[in-house]
Amino acid sequence: MIPVRCFTCGAVIAHEYEEYVKRVKEGESPDKVLDKLGLKRYCCRRMFLSHVNSIDEVIKYGRH
Repeated sequence: MIPVRCFTCGAVIAHEYEEYVKRVKEGESPDKVLDKLGLKRYCCRRMFLSHVNSIDEVIKYGRH
């Protein structure tokens, strides 16, 4: 789960994540996608580039 807001500047970023993942999977360069989505601050870009989606692994252990 991507955080709703950037940890550093507080900008709302989560609404752009699905589009980012889709376009990167289609072969676009991550830096170009971030530019086109309007994410200019390096702190917001970091949130996307360093995100690891681990919820699918963690949720297995939460069910009994």
